[in-house]
Amino acid sequence: NGSVLYFIGQFSDISAIKAAEARALRLACFDPLTGLPNRSLLFDRLQGVLNREPHSGAVLFCDLDRFKNINDSLGHTLGDAVLKEVAHRLVARVRPGDTVCRYGGDEFVLVLPGLSDCAVLEQLAEQLLADVSSPIRLDGLDLRVTPSLGVAVFPRDGNDCDALLRHADAALYHAKSRGRNTYRFFTREIDDRVSEYLHIEHGLRGALERGEFELHYQPQVDMAFGRVVGVEALLRWKHPEQGMISPVRFIPIAEETGLIIPIGMWVIREACRQAMSWRQAGLRPMTMAVNLSSRQFSRSVIEGIDEALADSGLDPRWLQIEVTESVIMEDTQEAYAVLEALRARGLTVAVDDFGTGYSSLAYLKRFPIDKLKIDRSFIRDIDLDEDNPVIVDAIIGMAHNLRIKVLAEGVETRAQWDYLRQQGCDEVQGYLVSRPQPAAALGQWLLERGMQHGRERL
Repeated sequence: NGSVLYFIGQFSDISAIKAAEARALRLACFDPLTGLPNRSLLFDRLQGVLNREPHSGAVLFCDLDRFKNINDSLGHTLGDAVLKEVAHRLVARVRPGDTVCRYGGDEFVLVLPGLSDCAVLEQLAEQLLADVSSPIRLDGLDLRVTPSLGVAVFPRDGNDCDALLRHADAALYHAKSRGRNTYRFFTREIDDRVSEYLHIEHGLRGALERGEFELHYQPQVDMAFGRVVGVEALLRWKHPEQGMISPVRFIPIAEETGLIIPIGMWVIREACRQAMSWRQAGLRPMTMAVNLSSRQFSRSVIEGIDEALADSGLDPRWLQIEVTESVIMEDTQEAYAVLEALRARGLTVAVDDFGTGYSSLAYLKRFPIDKLKIDRSFIRDIDLDEDNPVIVDAIIGMAHNLRIKVLAEGVETRAQWDYLRQQGCDEVQGYLVSRPQPAAALGQWLLERGMQHGRERL
């Protein structure tokens, strides 16, 4: 009668296939370490928010300050555990509808739909700073990391994914340049600064190979006898298009990017070579002072200094290494080891810009130090600010009690010279004696003052 009597069917269990597809999708869209959405999913989420709520929202970039130090000193296992805890804290702070993504490495991005009120965003940023910087207890250690945050608000700062992420990242750069562990909102001024930063960074990366760096030298004078006893090597960058670029503009960028390490090594080698060149030209021996930045100041720099001395033939006693007190205080154990190694080789050690940091002479006496350089800010207004002479007198007196020499930076007037000499300051450096000059010009300046016979006339 044409009725259906029964069906014949066939089925297969595709649970494994679906599970594999789900795993593949998760790997494609989520970070395997933290479980957060990854960069790929971030763009989808952010674009979806811009489509739904284009008139109100924010993007927040979060980067962990100096996180590389944790990986280098404690290992990647602990570093990964820190990242997972930071991710947990970020998610716990934001609203259910917000998105927290791991952008890569130690960078996170927060997408905050409907949130464009600056006061509310400032409050959230403060809370995130406090949350992330709270101690993290791992393997019996209390670890502390600090974040830097950059915020871009839409549609004011952009209305597409690329612009918002770029501008939040620019604000993050600015936060880091302001000392880290802080936040900044994007502004057009920040955009200009970041553009300059990137332009300078790009130029720096090839400047050494192109021979664009040169050293200028500023004399250091013994006050008792009025004779030149040393020079400080100061880095200058002669850009092919912009001319001389101020060290204030490029040195911080070189330090931030790590380019200061090869550049600084070139400075040491060139300074040692120039010292020997002056000797061969008939000038009498004098100290060559070279600055080490915080990025250079580690035991690894010792080998480079040894090579520079060996290649140039300069006696170590004529090389002076200068570091700021803040560099010493960053890691006192490492600082002591480096300074002791320098002294063991016969080099002299000076603390630069003394008085601007947070250390004290009582603390610094633990370190092998030969000389203190009083920061120019105390010298500049020594005859105008009644506090400055008191500070300068105290530094000179205490340093001499510890058998440490004192050099005053930034001496520009005869009145400053006379005052410092009266107080027993050992050496001075500044425009009153000479501006920094290229090697050839300073060599001639020294010859004109009878430096080859030790009878220089200042």
